[in-house]
Amino acid sequence: MMAWFRKPRLDPLAVTMAGVKLGDRLLVMGSADTALIAALAGKVGLTGRACVLDASESATISAARLIEREGALVETYTAPWTMLPFEPETFDAVVLRNVLNTVDAEARVRSAAEVHRVLRPGGRAVVIEDQARAKLGGLVRSVSHDPQYERSGGAVHVLDAAGFRAVRTLAEREGQAFAEGVKAQAA
Repeated sequence: MMAWFRKPRLDPLAVTMAGVKLGDRLLVMGSADTALIAALAGKVGLTGRACVLDASESATISAARLIEREGALVETYTAPWTMLPFEPETFDAVVLRNVLNTVDAEARVRSAAEVHRVLRPGGRAVVIEDQARAKLGGLVRSVSHDPQYERSGGAVHVLDAAGFRAVRTLAEREGQAFAEGVKAQAA
């Protein structure tokens, strides 16, 4: 009887929004959300490639251990957000998890430009950021963001400035904001 009332098990919203599929070449920038990384790596499977990059070596090492415990196969890298250690057109999709909203304005656009460089034509950049949540009737914010970043258009503005096309906000749900941009096909 209780089985009838259970919600069907679906992918978390962030996994669905990332839109990766079997065989994709995926880069996840930001290693704090290991559950998301493991789920995305499972989606690309053994026929794809899943890479994780963080600017902090200790964060990369810690994430690698946790992701391995989840049973996912990923390659880990440590490098500055603005200097990705990959050849041009290496990836089908890049997920930026709480990266753009944590760096200064100059590094944001340079990081997005690097993402553009390593994406294949037609590839997608998906930005997933935690949203500030108001507490006590909006008097206290639980997550601090750079107000200038939000006023200037946030991830949508940064992706647009880096040369992405079809840039848009996908959704704002479950305390997260999702934005995407596509690298234009070669002419």
